[in-house]
Amino acid sequence: MALNKDKVLKKYYSIGEVSEMLDIPESTLRYWEKEFKEISPKKSKNGKRQYTADDIEQIKLVNHLVKEKALTIKGAKDRIRENPGNTMDAHEIVSRLKSVREELMSIYRELDSIPPCGQPL
Repeated sequence: MALNKDKVLKKYYSIGEVSEMLDIPESTLRYWEKEFKEISPKKSKNGKRQYTADDIEQIKLVNHLVKEKALTIKGAKDRIRENPGNTMDAHEIVSRLKSVREELMSIYRELDSIPPCGQPL
């Protein structure tokens, strides 16, 4: 769930962009903003949320705890509060491992499409 490397990195992202990027409904993002003080997007003069890269990383962490680890909101809050450094480190490690796995699967698919030695292409 990394920021899209094909896009130019921006200073601020709209709620719609973050929702699409992370495949999380906008309503969930708004709810998590109320529940987790770590998610605190700025608001423009007209009240539109402006998420930074740090906000997005916090959202990824909450998503990991709630969706992948199946913690309750309270459990996720407790985990972040009790051990913020280790929780973030563990999330980053899991994210990196997922990226490595995706890359390895891509290589495997490419290798699988190559016919065995001695057979015509």
